[in-house]
Amino acid sequence: MTETINPPVPRKRLKREDRDREIAAAAVAFFAEVGFGGDTRELARRLGVTQSLIFRYFPSKAALIERVYQEVYVGRWNPYWETIIADRSVSLQDRLVRLYKDYARTSLTHDWVRIFMFSGLNGEDINTRYLKFLRSRILEPIALEFRAEMGLPDHTVVPLTEGEVELAWGINARVFYLGQRRWIFNMPLEMDIDTIIEHTITSFISGAQAVAPGLIKQAQSKLNQE
Repeated sequence: MTETINPPVPRKRLKREDRDREIAAAAVAFFAEVGFGGDTRELARRLGVTQSLIFRYFPSKAALIERVYQEVYVGRWNPYWETIIADRSVSLQDRLVRLYKDYARTSLTHDWVRIFMFSGLNGEDINTRYLKFLRSRILEPIALEFRAEMGLPDHTVVPLTEGEVELAWGINARVFYLGQRRWIFNMPLEMDIDTIIEHTITSFISGAQAVAPGLIKQAQSKLNQE
């Protein structure tokens, strides 16, 4: 009996923009799984394309990694978060709870957390760029809004201190750790994330109330001595 051999299924031809998106999406999933040491030959094999086709769209691995950064971090950034922080018709605690509940839904995902970790381990600049962006768009505004909420001197009178910004960093560090537990340590959370965030913001407000006035007083005293 003669064995029937089915002819290979031809690879579907895609429009350029569709192929671009396909490669970018596959690169996000690939680097989140294996890290930035992953070979583009393996990425091509998983896509069912040639490595040369990938380089037709992305001339280097660095260009592909840049696209991953744009897709995962820049593309998922929500300007609404910045709007929430500035809305003084709502208490700062309520603003921060609303902000970080929404932020967590974006950042506590498999690809977001693992790519961020692999970036730091591999010496890529994704971490540096994103954290600088995060500081200017979220953390410094939080510190300034805390001053306004507590009736503390404006930054035009006493410049924002590193200590105040560090207090705000604590919120993000806590939120990111939840992602590490889930996607790096493979430890499921026993509590609801929204509840954890509510507790985290309450702790931040209480801690900042105790610490920030002293930081500002020290900075003001230093200014008066100059």
